[in-house]
Amino acid sequence: MPTVRYVWSGSDDVAWSEIGSGAPLLIAGWWMSHLERDWEYAPVRAFVEEMARHRRVIRTDPPGSGLSRSRPETPESLEPHVAAIKAVLDAADAPDATLFAGSSGCAVAVEFAARHPDRVRRLVLSGAYLDGSSIASPADRATLVELVRRSWGVGYRVMADIFYPDATAEQRRAYARHQRSTATADAAAAGLRAVYSFDARAAASRVRAPTLVLHRRGDRAVPLALGAAAAAAIPGARLEVLDGSAHHPWHGDAAGFLRRALAFDGVIDPLPVGLAPDAREPETGPDRAASPISAREREVLVLIAQGKTDAQIAAELFLSVHTVHRHVANARTKLGVPTRAAAAAWAVAHAAGA
Repeated sequence: MPTVRYVWSGSDDVAWSEIGSGAPLLIAGWWMSHLERDWEYAPVRAFVEEMARHRRVIRTDPPGSGLSRSRPETPESLEPHVAAIKAVLDAADAPDATLFAGSSGCAVAVEFAARHPDRVRRLVLSGAYLDGSSIASPADRATLVELVRRSWGVGYRVMADIFYPDATAEQRRAYARHQRSTATADAAAAGLRAVYSFDARAAASRVRAPTLVLHRRGDRAVPLALGAAAAAAIPGARLEVLDGSAHHPWHGDAAGFLRRALAFDGVIDPLPVGLAPDAREPETGPDRAASPISAREREVLVLIAQGKTDAQIAAELFLSVHTVHRHVANARTKLGVPTRAAAAAWAVAHAAGA
């Protein structure tokens, strides 16, 4: 177990550790992060150790979670989380670093990259979203938080099904045990409320670091459309849609995920060898050949994602503005999404994965 160290960030005593050598890469913590318990969980440990063959890997628990327990609950504001990353980089004597973030850590990393562009060399996001309120309906969010708080024994099994739906029975039991070991019911519920409260949409357009967004096609915890929307909002970001349904990068095809992340960070043709050969998962998710929308509807939505107005789209495709409106309305109905932005994000994601 790498030595756990602490650094003060405002009123937060933030836990961090490091392993490996070379260019620094900081893994931004996410819901249920716990430096010690994560290290004891074989998939996380293998993932981090393989990454550390190429990079100096810095891990941290966000304020109010894991070993960073100077406050009882995870703060719902991004400010303490951003400050904590800066404090850890300063303590680690890392003037800049690649930020690797997953899930709720993505909103924190995007906010940090926007505020401190000189401290971020590259940004790699996994299972990303920018606005936590878009993950599920208000009723569903409230139900899940209350389930975790009132019945953590049931809640961690439900979360395991969401995060790792194609796991074997043994893998699901191991992951559920790991989740339960990382936090109390109250702390887990507070962390989940924070997940839903984060909003980095305003910061996304100010990110200047080269950015890679990796998202699995069948992710049930954070839908692919939200990852596509994050990529579309960050200037120059590249979206890569991967097969599988596991939310966390160390589950499923962890080796393939690492190859892409490390190659983007400048490691040439990395060949991970420390990951278990059965860590791959079968291809899952929607049938690639099937699409609920027409080719023309998809074409209109992709142009919307590029920031073009209805009038500009009409001129480019030789359509009337009324026809553009009709295509958008039809697509939204078929996809079952509430806004044109959500429909456009879906089209970008599926065009990238086609």
